[in-house]
Amino acid sequence: MVPAAGRGQRMGSGIPKQYLTLRGRMVLDHALAALLAHPRIAGAVVAVGPGDGGWRGSGFAADSRVGWVEGGAERCQSVLNALEALSAQAAAGDWVLVHDAARPCLRQVDLDRLFAVVPAHPVGGLLAVPVRDTMKRADARGDIVATVDRDDLWHAYTPQMFRFALLRAALRRALDDGVLVTDEAAAVERLGLAPRLVEGRPDNIKVTRPEDLPLADFFLGLHAEA
Repeated sequence: MVPAAGRGQRMGSGIPKQYLTLRGRMVLDHALAALLAHPRIAGAVVAVGPGDGGWRGSGFAADSRVGWVEGGAERCQSVLNALEALSAQAAAGDWVLVHDAARPCLRQVDLDRLFAVVPAHPVGGLLAVPVRDTMKRADARGDIVATVDRDDLWHAYTPQMFRFALLRAALRRALDDGVLVTDEAAAVERLGLAPRLVEGRPDNIKVTRPEDLPLADFFLGLHAEA
């Protein structure tokens, strides 16, 4: 499933970032194409904002493998809505993946790594990249409070992969508790479980700010040449 209900305000664009054009197609379409190209993925559900007709311009709008549901105000609500839409056809033990609509540079090798590692894990897992830079904690003024040990820190990426029933239960619990988790792993962690981190490629970037778009274009160009 692909949550795509965000407005992308940090992008500073009048168009939600998932609908921006990158190499002749929507950012969203690059994300969907990467998922649907993998033989282990049967289809996708995209959660879009209420009244958002931008998805109709997607190259996958009429694709029988892709369904569309109305998302929520927060990512966790959008993902839960997508899961509920699948409840009539998904078994409790089916694996589901959640991938950011604004990550257009996902490569098949990263999906291969997820499928090689996560099905053998009792909880699930996600793509992630170890932190390489020195990490600082700041106060409200932006002054450094502490230097944080980076040895055990990772950047959480997507896709994140969990069994259908577990992920739905975890998100329902978080929302019932009034907690708006920012990724699926955080919801599962709240149940006392420990998902597996699967090291992925650092070029699986999320388009969040204006400078990310030319960087994604560069990485996609490298993918095409590989």
